[in-house]
Amino acid sequence: MPENQQRYESDILEADDVDNEKPGKYRVIMHNDHYTTMEFVVKVLKEIYGHTDVTAEKLMLDIHQKGEAVAGTYWFEIAETKAMQTMTQARSEGYPLRCTLRSES
Repeated sequence: MPENQQRYESDILEADDVDNEKPGKYRVIMHNDHYTTMEFVVKVLKEIYGHTDVTAEKLMLDIHQKGEAVAGTYWFEIAETKAMQTMTQARSEGYPLRCTLRSES
């Protein structure tokens, strides 16, 4: 076997060399504030998170009464995108609505 081929074979990653663990899921937490309207929160929960009217209303009330609620649980990149979309839309309409991510683990 040529010398170069041996060197290249040793550079091949074996299954044992690769970490196959998938990143965990994250909860998108919506936080209550004294300025964002309940109607806006319901609209965002339906448009961005895909909730039904009934579920969106229930979550909005949880946010209002408990201070926060889980809008949805997703892989990290999706959770981050949805949180950013929510806050961007809120800012564009003049609301300070805040979302944070919390690991499921």
